[in-house]
Amino acid sequence: MLEAAVIVLGLLWAVTLWVFVSHVRGQRVIAAQQAAGDALRDRRIRELARRLDTYQNGTVQMGEDLHQLRAVLAPLPEKLTLLEQRDPTSLSFTQAARLVSMGASVEELTHSCGLTQAEAELMRKMHKG
Repeated sequence: MLEAAVIVLGLLWAVTLWVFVSHVRGQRVIAAQQAAGDALRDRRIRELARRLDTYQNGTVQMGEDLHQLRAVLAPLPEKLTLLEQRDPTSLSFTQAARLVSMGASVEELTHSCGLTQAEAELMRKMHKG
């Protein structure tokens, strides 16, 4: 009877050992799969962080460019108002002087700048040089 009990206990011990070893192997497989998943997740997080940095840097650069553009554009309404308030004939005379220096005729000056014949002749005489 004692021998049968020792044999049964030996078999139970062998079965328990086999179950334990199988369980440990299964845990190792699960741990390896989890480690691979963690590595993939970490790579994805690093890639997303890199892309986010790129987008943030681009956004900062666009903000700086926009600020510079605002600085350039801010005085334009005032300059436009000043131009609108100027004597409209002064623009014609400035344009006429430029055209005379390029060799424009009296007819071209009267047609392009809206000057009278006498004004166009005067401009040619003054700016012909």
